Amino acid sequence: MAFSWRGMSIRIYLTGRLAVEVDERVVIDGRDFRGKQGRLVFAYLVSERTRPVTRDELAEVVWPADFAPSWESGLSALMSRLHRLLAALADRGVSTARGFGQYRILLPSDAWIDTEAGVSAIDRAEAAIRAGRPEQVLGPATVAATIARRSFLTGVRGEWVDSQRRRLERQLLRALDCLSEMRLASGEPGLAVETATEAVTLDPYRERGYQLLMRGAVATGNKANAVQAYHRLRELLADELGTEPSHETEALYLAALG
Repeated sequence: MAFSWRGMSIRIYLTGRLAVEVDERVVIDGRDFRGKQGRLVFAYLVSERTRPVTRDELAEVVWPADFAPSWESGLSALMSRLHRLLAALADRGVSTARGFGQYRILLPSDAWIDTEAGVSAIDRAEAAIRAGRPEQVLGPATVAATIARRSFLTGVRGEWVDSQRRRLERQLLRALDCLSEMRLASGEPGLAVETATEAVTLDPYRERGYQLLMRGAVATGNKANAVQAYHRLRELLADELGTEPSHETEALYLAALG
């Protein structure tokens, strides 16, 4: 796989180990934020950097259950620490802006953020599938899956953090779908079965994974496994959700029986 991020002077990693790189050298890592709240504030402001964020909004993210009596001073301390931390990157166009009860992180236009790179990558992979160009899927789908597999703000809890983790889970499933489609189109059904099986394991209620698993099993000549996958899905949907497989899944099942 040929893929390079060279030439991007500032890279921000919000997944895995929180870090800021300048010219491929780590200049800030998770320990520099001195605690979960500092890492959370940084991640949120980077993710929402296209707009100012109010104090109340940021406080709700940091203290989702209830505000501490001293939340204003606590938030001010977090922002002051973040401002000092990012001051070393001022010559690279990185800074914090605050005023009128609002906060914002300013980044250069060419800054690379891993979560955004993952979204862009999965969009390219799916576009290649729709265009019937499986040879263009492997690179972006692998990038999207790699980013999505990393943890997001380990040890931090809250509604916004949970929503980001769910988004990464969906991104991984979409990437696995693309890889399965690519491998089916490329004459590698055994590998398609592997990625589809992982998708089914991650989300056993999602039909798309079963459909790709059934297609892969049939392509390998193992129709019995396709039939078995169908019955597993059918029983799960009936027992847990009171529904039945879609017509598309039913058609794959009937084809496997033929």
